[in-house]
Amino acid sequence: MTDSPSFLWLKSSYSGGGGSCVEWAPAHASTTGIVPVRDSKNPHGPVLAVPAASFASFVAGVKAGEFGAV
Repeated sequence: MTDSPSFLWLKSSYSGGGGSCVEWAPAHASTTGIVPVRDSKNPHGPVLAVPAASFASFVAGVKAGEFGAV
């Protein structure tokens, strides 16, 4: 997936400004069912395209502690 100037990128409210963050484009996700995800330190780098259902499962797993302490 290539970056688009129309994407509105957001960081997690849990990022804390430490610099090790990911960003996602929720408006694109809601219209296409694909969640664009990128490294906030490299905004012109690669963008992952993740199906919305898979992204939702990942977020639920993080919230449930399935990946250890965050």
